[in-house]
Amino acid sequence: MSRYLALALALFAVTLAACNTIAGAGQDISKGGQAITNTADKVK
Repeated sequence: MSRYLALALALFAVTLAACNTIAGAGQDISKGGQAITNTADKVK
């Protein structure tokens, strides 16, 4: 029983870490897009 609990907790931790990583990458990409848009607006 304790092995299943340990496995479930490990999977939960990995899933949570992956979600945070993906969310952070999405924010970085969004900021990059905003920088490109701002530069394009300045060049107009």
